[in-house]
Amino acid sequence: MSASISLHGVTLDYAIYSVRAQSLRNAVLNMAVGGKLMRSANDVTVVRAINNVSFERLGLGGHNGSGKTSMLKILAGVYEPSTGVVRVEGRVSSMISMSIGLDHDASGLQNIKNLAMMQMMSKKEIARRLPGIVEFSELGAYIHMPFKTYSAGMMARLTFAVATAMDADILIMDEWLGAGDAEFQRKATTRMAGLVDNAKIVVIASHDDKLIERVCNKVMVMDGGRATFFGDTEEWLRLKA
Repeated sequence: MSASISLHGVTLDYAIYSVRAQSLRNAVLNMAVGGKLMRSANDVTVVRAINNVSFERLGLGGHNGSGKTSMLKILAGVYEPSTGVVRVEGRVSSMISMSIGLDHDASGLQNIKNLAMMQMMSKKEIARRLPGIVEFSELGAYIHMPFKTYSAGMMARLTFAVATAMDADILIMDEWLGAGDAEFQRKATTRMAGLVDNAKIVVIASHDDKLIERVCNKVMVMDGGRATFFGDTEEWLRLKA
């Protein structure tokens, strides 16, 4: 199966209804992070997180609030763009939207099934992969306990085990990983490296220049929702030197 990503003229606006527009504009006038404040056609104040961006393939860089995570969520299908066209062809594994489908009252086992369905796995595929996901999570008997009883590390291990269980054409990540304790992270790093090697397209947002250099052959730098640079990783590194 072929895999491709394309964006053409994509804009993403977040509507702000709960504060006075003038007060908000005054508060963030001198901030160095975040999208641009705009007034929409129906006189609603919006934060423009993504502003008329187009690309085919990329790795994402930029300061906090520059639009990286918003871009990833558009690619993962979490957000619909306000304008423009997004085309994603291929099986997508996203590391940024896993918490959306969690049920804190349900067991870890049921949450695995729920998250796997959100990852577009069939019931047959879930049944086949379930033992491996449970084993990789290292949760033991806790897999039958309510998710709300889990520590943060246990939650991370479960969601990571599901997110990395399927073979993806397109891998979308916000930073690298932070799942569980040091021992589990070593195991997770090995799995992530295998996923990156096997994926046809990898899109990662990161502040780690060495990681981007190792994983990506294209880089896009975001600033205020706009793409201020898009080119080869080698060119990006030369400009930063």
